[in-house]
Amino acid sequence: MSRLLLQGLAKRFGGVQALAAMDLDIAQGELISLLGPSGCGKTTTLRCVAGFEQPDEGRITFDGQDVTALPPDKRDIGMVFQNYALFPHMTVAQNLAFGLEMRRVPRETARVRIEQALKMVQLSALPDRLPRQLSGGQQQRVALARALVIEPRVLLLDEPLANLDAALREEMRFFIRDLQQRVRITTLYVTHDQSEAMVMSDRVVVMFDGRIAQLGVPEDIYARPRTRRVASFIGRANFVEGTVERALDARTALLRTGLGPVAARCAAVPAAGTRAAAAIRPEAITLSAAAPPGAALPAGAALVGCTVEKTYFLGGAVDHVLRCADGTSLLAQTAPARSVAAGGTAHLVLDPEQAWLLPDEAAAAPAAR
Repeated sequence: MSRLLLQGLAKRFGGVQALAAMDLDIAQGELISLLGPSGCGKTTTLRCVAGFEQPDEGRITFDGQDVTALPPDKRDIGMVFQNYALFPHMTVAQNLAFGLEMRRVPRETARVRIEQALKMVQLSALPDRLPRQLSGGQQQRVALARALVIEPRVLLLDEPLANLDAALREEMRFFIRDLQQRVRITTLYVTHDQSEAMVMSDRVVVMFDGRIAQLGVPEDIYARPRTRRVASFIGRANFVEGTVERALDARTALLRTGLGPVAARCAAVPAAGTRAAAAIRPEAITLSAAAPPGAALPAGAALVGCTVEKTYFLGGAVDHVLRCADGTSLLAQTAPARSVAAGGTAHLVLDPEQAWLLPDEAAAAPAAR
C-alpha cells in the first residue's frame, strides 16, 4: 500500500488544457473514483499516474518518492484497462505469470502467487482457459488478478466495467469493492458512471474541464453538492429558484419562491436578498393524492399543491412529472404503491432536511481541491 499524492498536476494537448493545477491526496488503502463527463481530464490524470503521459507541470509521489519522470514499468503499478488487454494466445495462468516473469520472480514463488490471485478472484478452476473461452466477467476478473498478482503499490482502473452488460456490471461493482477492501490496496478508479462511483468509493472526485469541482465521501457529493453543475451531474435534481429571506438557524435558510416559502439546509446562510435555489432530489419529495395533516409534516416543511402531468413506471419506482400553480415543473419519485395517477391533483411535501441551498455565486467560486 502507498500514499498517492498529486501536486499541481497540469497537462496540455496543443491548445487544450486537459488538467489544470490538480491537487489530490489519496491515503494508503483508499479507493478514490475520478468521475466526470468525457473530456473532463479523469483519464488524463490516470495516464499521468501510470506514466503513459508526462505532465507539463506538477509532481506525482508514491509514499514520498517522486515518480513523475519514471517510465510505467518502474512505477510498481497494476493497471486494468477498459478492454482488459489480455494476451489472447496465453492461458489465464500464463497471463498472470507474464508480469512476474518480467520482474524475475522465482518460479515457485510465482506459482503460489498465481494460485492465490486466482483464488482471490474465484477463478481457481480455470487456469488453462484462453481468454476467448471466458465470459466478459471472467475476463475482467483475470485482468484484475493479473494487476494484483505483481503486488503493486498502486492499482489503477480505467473504466473496467464499461464493456459489461447492466446486470454483470452491477455484480462486478460489489466484487471489485469487496476485493479492494480485502487486499487494502491504494486504488484510483476512473468512471463516468455515477452509481459505480457512489457504490465503490471511499471518496469521489467530480471533475469538469480539467479541474476538481468537488471532492468528498459519496453521501456528501450526492446530498450536499457544491454547485448546480455537480448536483445535475450526480443523479437528478430539482432546482426551486428563489431569494434568501432570512436564516431559520445557523444552517437553514428560508427562500421566497414561486411555490411559497421553502426552507433548505446549507453550509452557511447567505445574506438576505441573495438569489439562490433549493436543490431537491426526486426521491426526497413526498407525494400524495390527499393533503397530509399539518401535524404529520416535518418541521419547517412546505406543502404545495400540483397537477400530475405524466407518470413513468420504472419497475421498482414511479417517476411523476408535476406542474405547480406558478408553472414550476418538478420531478418526484415514489414507490409504485404510493404513486399518483397522471391527470389528477396531488400534494407534495418539501422537507428542509432533504433540500440543499445553492447560492448563485457558488458556480463561480474557486473549485475545491
